[in-house]
Amino acid sequence: QVQLVESGGGLVQPGESLRLDCAASGSIVSIGAMGWYRQAPGKERELVATITPGGRTKAADSVKGRFTISRDNTKNTVYLQMNSLKPEDTAVYYCNAEVVPFIGWTTRSYWGQGTQVTVSS
Repeated sequence: QVQLVESGGGLVQPGESLRLDCAASGSIVSIGAMGWYRQAPGKERELVATITPGGRTKAADSVKGRFTISRDNTKNTVYLQMNSLKPEDTAVYYCNAEVVPFIGWTTRSYWGQGTQVTVSS
């Protein structure tokens, strides 16, 4: 089994910063792309940012220039540095990873439990 454990969520005021992290553990042969998604009440889950093992990144237009995704392949961990937070960033943030859990198996997608980020004054 593969587990993704997230941390770093919380309540902050507009303009402040927050860093999320997500560590993968368990039966891991290799990890491909990792990413962060978010879901606000009444809305569909949307992509925030993704990163490949080689460091290529993709981010939603709404967070470009404010959020930075990074990873540490030696620790199977992905991070999301969130600066200049806005009320519209309020959502549950989910970590995702593409993992090969056993030798010879195809890549499978795993999700974290989600962590709440609330931005308000």
